[in-house]
Amino acid sequence: MRNIMKTILPALLIMLAVTAAHAAKVDTINVYSQKMKRSLNTIVYTPDATGSTKFPVVYLLHGYSGNSTTWPGITDVARLADTYRTIIVCPDGQNSWYVDSPVDPSMQFETFISKELPEYIDAHYPTYARRELRAITGLSMGGHGAIWNGMQHPDVFGNIGSTSGCMDICQYPNCWEMEKVLGNKFQNETVWKSHSVYYSLDRLLTSRQNIIIDCGYSDFFYPVNLQTHKRLRELNVKHDFYVRPGGHTGDYWRNSIDYQMMFFAKQFDKVLNEK
Repeated sequence: MRNIMKTILPALLIMLAVTAAHAAKVDTINVYSQKMKRSLNTIVYTPDATGSTKFPVVYLLHGYSGNSTTWPGITDVARLADTYRTIIVCPDGQNSWYVDSPVDPSMQFETFISKELPEYIDAHYPTYARRELRAITGLSMGGHGAIWNGMQHPDVFGNIGSTSGCMDICQYPNCWEMEKVLGNKFQNETVWKSHSVYYSLDRLLTSRQNIIIDCGYSDFFYPVNLQTHKRLRELNVKHDFYVRPGGHTGDYWRNSIDYQMMFFAKQFDKVLNEK
């Protein structure tokens, strides 16, 4: 019996340690959009806590053809929430490019991501409802969407990021159903440019935001990310820009999101440690 207990107890301790290490609460909810008159699936990860503990919030946006389960399918989001002591929100942005479509009333995702969803999360979860303690980032389409929403709403998001983002949608007029969101590019070039991160970078001159952008050397979006970095340098906009080996893949994002979370956590800690 003693030998059996010697075998069982270490195994139990390991199981308890693993459970404790991934103790974040996971909620799958439907958030109603008044502007779109419909509900959208969202997954929320809240770190393990007791009492009245509050947390910063990071919004993670998926790419084209993804949904609220995309990021959880790439990495252990519960681990990220617990490790960085941050509420993480994974919304369903459909194939919206995270803008308020001028041609489709059912695709008003800038309003949802930058107004309706943060208001809901702040009302129902233990958040710090402050721009300095709120971040938004995403992959591919979501990278563009995160920077776009951030630059349009600096009063909401004090920290913005992109991993493998499509930073200039104008370079891809026939790709990823953008026409359904913005109309024909050649008939609506002004509309396209006004919804492109690259052509809106001067908005960051006075936004007072912490910015992180990364992309893999082998990614087909690497040239436009480098172009964006160079333009930000010309504008003298402070930002972190990282390039690492890798392509437009889950393996790359599984690695890059940890760096982005570390970046945001550092900014959050600065604010929380202010006297």
